[in-house]
Amino acid sequence: MTVYWAEHAWLPDGPAAAVAIEVHGAVIRSVTRDADRTGTVLPGLTIPGFANAHSHAFHRALRGRTQHDQGTFWTWRERMYAVAAQLNPDSYYRLARAVYAEMVLAGYTSVGEFHYLHHAPGGARYSDPNAMSAALAAAAEDAGIRLALLDTCYLAGGFGVELGEHQRRFSDGTVDAWAERAAAFAPKPELVRTGVAAHSVRAVPAAALPVIAGAAEGRPVHVHLSEQPAENTDCLAAHGCTPTELLAEAGLLGPQTVAVHATHLTTADIALLADSGTRACFCPTTERDLGDGIGPARALSDAGVGLCLGTDSHAVIDAFEEWRALELDERLASRARGRFSPAELYRAATDHASIGWPEVGRIAPDAAADLVTIDLDSIRTAGTAPAAALFAATASDVRSVLVAGRPVVSEHRHLRVERPETVLREEIEALCRP
Repeated sequence: MTVYWAEHAWLPDGPAAAVAIEVHGAVIRSVTRDADRTGTVLPGLTIPGFANAHSHAFHRALRGRTQHDQGTFWTWRERMYAVAAQLNPDSYYRLARAVYAEMVLAGYTSVGEFHYLHHAPGGARYSDPNAMSAALAAAAEDAGIRLALLDTCYLAGGFGVELGEHQRRFSDGTVDAWAERAAAFAPKPELVRTGVAAHSVRAVPAAALPVIAGAAEGRPVHVHLSEQPAENTDCLAAHGCTPTELLAEAGLLGPQTVAVHATHLTTADIALLADSGTRACFCPTTERDLGDGIGPARALSDAGVGLCLGTDSHAVIDAFEEWRALELDERLASRARGRFSPAELYRAATDHASIGWPEVGRIAPDAAADLVTIDLDSIRTAGTAPAAALFAATASDVRSVLVAGRPVVSEHRHLRVERPETVLREEIEALCRP
């Protein structure tokens, strides 16, 4: 049994001072308020760790490399395909390990990896058809972060469009071949679980969607939804309905489903998501980087749709920035302040259940022992009220991180990956050589 004494902690009913947290193995056994100072002291604000509900690890290589010209979402996508073409299981492991280390340093204790980079360039299978999945699982385990590997089905280049050259390595050819390969991946690491995903209604024909719903078997199922207006227009032309309506008809919506982005929705779409219990994952820093637009976060929440947050393309890996942007983007769109309460923002930022880790995300007895401590004495946070510190802090203010009861970050330093910034620089430079 290890006892941690938090100067301030965010408990299920809000912030509290002088909190003793008893941890046995990977689980919190007891939480005591107004406790005497004892055990390992955690100065600052301790929270249950952030959940990164949507990640494409290899997109990290594009940070700072697509800003020198204007371009569009679609020209950015071509740059992304070029990076994807360079990766193999070994290089993907090295890159993802450093990306996941960056996430833990930023206060994330779990990540949902929306994984569609399955095969070798051209679509040939590796000797182990799940070699790329195994690389991600090993990277997460070594970086000390919980992983939900969301094996993604990707079959088309658009509505009625064949796959492009760079997309062939994303595809298994048929939905049944995808389901067979995905089902064969049984990761052993303690910190790895699996789920499934449909890349989008653009990349998965309507007839294949029910197969993906059936393959979920109670696990998380994610899908990119209405990120761009063009997706809605093309879906209407091809099927006479919105992407959300198409997913509903296919049985893909439900309590285990997360609609990623959900930027351009109709009122009827919002009602379908709410009635089915589907969540929506916003990725504000990516959505603004790509010019996607501001999604209807408040309208979704008011309708009863649960919200979660992700870093997607990793234009920034900073959980505080995603948290703030959910609120601040709403302020811009509505021209009103206080669109979400701190409690609502905490729920969105710590929704580990959205990626299959329901025991994570609260400091309470029998919950997972994931603890992130934020410095309240930095130049950014000095003088802030603990309850509002996350509006002032950045990833640099994460002092320590405990995942499954094990220290992973101490005094701002990752304990498992030495100098991850060096690894990132070397791997990205190798991928992006002219």
